[in-house]
Amino acid sequence: MSIKQISVFLENKPGRLQKMTGVLAAHEIDMRALSLAETKDFGIARIIVDDPFYATNILKDNDFIASMTDVLAVAIPDEPGGLDKLLQIFAAEEVNIEYMYAFLGAKDAYMIFRVSHTHSAETKLTNKGLRVLSDEDIAEI
Repeated sequence: MSIKQISVFLENKPGRLQKMTGVLAAHEIDMRALSLAETKDFGIARIIVDDPFYATNILKDNDFIASMTDVLAVAIPDEPGGLDKLLQIFAAEEVNIEYMYAFLGAKDAYMIFRVSHTHSAETKLTNKGLRVLSDEDIAEI
């Protein structure tokens, strides 16, 4: 039940991020989460959307370099210590986190994780009773 994350390479120039969001908006693609990492010359926008396959094709059709990656989206209670409890499970199960970011829903917080071994990590987390979301779940949030 991993989800698809879109990574978009962006030149580090004024307006480039807005051009990407403009393309998504014009095609009624709903972003659920966004993370932006930058270097001197370029940035990488990592986005979770309601329809990742459609969004990736639209971005490519508009001259963006975009690719999809499997990531885990885990629901946690939106309360103090919620993330710490989750990370304790990651540590106990020896799941290596490459990067992470979050977004809030109406009732829960959702953590997006890129991990070393996605399928294995997903199995370990679900066996511990955690709710790992699918692309369909993300579309409904």
